[in-house]
Amino acid sequence: MSLSLIDTAIILAYVAGILFLGFYIARRASKDLQSYFLGGNKLKWYYLGLSNASGMFDISGTMWTVSILFVYGLKSVWIPWLWPVWNQVFIFVYLAIWMRRSNVMTGAEWITFRFGDGRGAKLSHIIIVIFAVISVIGFIAYFFEGIGKYCTSILPYDLSVQMGFFSLTSEESYALIVCTITALYTVKGGMYSVVATEVLQFFIMTISCLVIGYIAYTTVSPEQVGAVIPEGWKEMFFGWELDLDWTTTPLPGVANKVEQDGFGFFGILFMMMLFKGVFASIAGPVPSYDMQRLLSARTPSEAAKMSASTIVVLYFPRYLMVAGFTVLALAYLTPELGLEGANMDFEKILPLAINEFVPVGFKGLLLAGFLAAFMGTFSAFINAAPAYIVNDIYRKYIRPDASNKTLIRMSIWSSVLLVAVGIIFGFNASSLNALTLWLTSALYGGYVAANMLKWIWWRFTGYGYFWGMLFGLIASTTKLFFFPQYVDIYVFPIIFVFSLLGCIVGTYLGPLENREEVKEFYRKTRPWGFWGPIRREVMAEHSDFVPNQGLGRDTFNIVVGIVWQMAQVVLPIYLLLRQKYELMVWTALLIATTWLLKKYWWDHLSEADKEWQQTTNN
Repeated sequence: MSLSLIDTAIILAYVAGILFLGFYIARRASKDLQSYFLGGNKLKWYYLGLSNASGMFDISGTMWTVSILFVYGLKSVWIPWLWPVWNQVFIFVYLAIWMRRSNVMTGAEWITFRFGDGRGAKLSHIIIVIFAVISVIGFIAYFFEGIGKYCTSILPYDLSVQMGFFSLTSEESYALIVCTITALYTVKGGMYSVVATEVLQFFIMTISCLVIGYIAYTTVSPEQVGAVIPEGWKEMFFGWELDLDWTTTPLPGVANKVEQDGFGFFGILFMMMLFKGVFASIAGPVPSYDMQRLLSARTPSEAAKMSASTIVVLYFPRYLMVAGFTVLALAYLTPELGLEGANMDFEKILPLAINEFVPVGFKGLLLAGFLAAFMGTFSAFINAAPAYIVNDIYRKYIRPDASNKTLIRMSIWSSVLLVAVGIIFGFNASSLNALTLWLTSALYGGYVAANMLKWIWWRFTGYGYFWGMLFGLIASTTKLFFFPQYVDIYVFPIIFVFSLLGCIVGTYLGPLENREEVKEFYRKTRPWGFWGPIRREVMAEHSDFVPNQGLGRDTFNIVVGIVWQMAQVVLPIYLLLRQKYELMVWTALLIATTWLLKKYWWDHLSEADKEWQQTTNN
């Protein structure tokens, strides 16, 4: 790709500016760990929401989303349910409130809050730290793979290195440079630097999204897209089979991609995603940047508002960009892509489209925006993981009396170590798609059972949590190394059952050893679920305690919230495809679901803060 002097200047100015901002704000983070990792619980919810949205707007994920929209059309809007993408709805409806009531710093510290401080609780504490570190290393490798592929596609400089036995490809050199720059300001400034830079990065990305949407809307006609796509590409809904026959189009090689992904039987895939999605969403956020934002909020209601605002500001602009690049590629890059045949690299559709269609000046802004997206997500993970090592291992078990200066220094070194290990794994990553499917389906499959039961079952113990998580990690790792040929989402039920077996066996290995801690957890968190014996004891000891009766309302809000989120995904796609009828229907659904959420969710948030203050005062 050729870059003008203006584009190069914009990119360099962005990198210099983001480093200056990160280091300038860093002095606020040096007070203590609470300030370093949570911003002292003083950051406003809308700043945290913008930061969280920026963290989710990663370049690797955007490249993947463009590739699946290109291949699967409107049916691709269901594929992110692999994560599941609507777990954010469960979080803002009720889990954010439950989690913020704990007043802890990390997910591992939350485990102590839930299970007490016995041997089983300590084992649980250690296993969640291990999971957090493994997942962060996996995501660093995922980001490393994505940013390297992106930079070599859009930057004109060959940075390959060959020195004797030591060699780096151009992709690896670019990835090392960008990862190092991001790590510099993140490890220096902690959460303050992360949030401040991510808010700036989000506005850059939003401008970029609007520019790409405008270019696509004004240069691509529905007829151009229709000439190269198979029948059914514009249909959102599906039957048991995918029924997209690319062999009859100018791009017959796309059919190989569908076969490799194993998504031909789309109805079965959807059932697996729904099965996994419900349980994974009840389990709550994994111990990473999303959880860190929740714990950083000032109050439980602000934690919920932060999660909802992430959806509001993220999905429409992001999918406007995704749809824009996809229709541009379909309309104008089909001859070039067709020459690759079955060897087409779908993850390069995005950078190819940037090179072809974005004008001078805007190209520099867009490239800076994508660097912002990568750096935002990468910095969020770098900030989240060291909290587990320093707060939950070093301070808890090695040096409880360590000074704040020592703890922050250890946090910096922990960040550097995790980045280094993640990059080593990134050198060996085969593809974004393989990493995405393993992270979303196999690794998280081992997380789901134990973390679902911790919310809803009174008898669940620390031993049960430990053995459930351990069985899940063993099963997911076994799948990765010994059964890579199987599609990860189809293996999820096996991993889930294996982990659930560990939970039940571990729980009944001994009695409930921390009954008082469980009662305190229930009193402060107020979850619904199977809490009968504990609920009766808490009500007997605290006459003013009112159990949570909100299961029905929460379930209703979740269903409404999923439709509300999906509307924000499909509207920009329908807009660029000029499908007026679908555009009107989904606009009406967005308005209706927004009104329902206002009435049955937003208007009840003040109750959560009142309950939290009452419990805190008592």
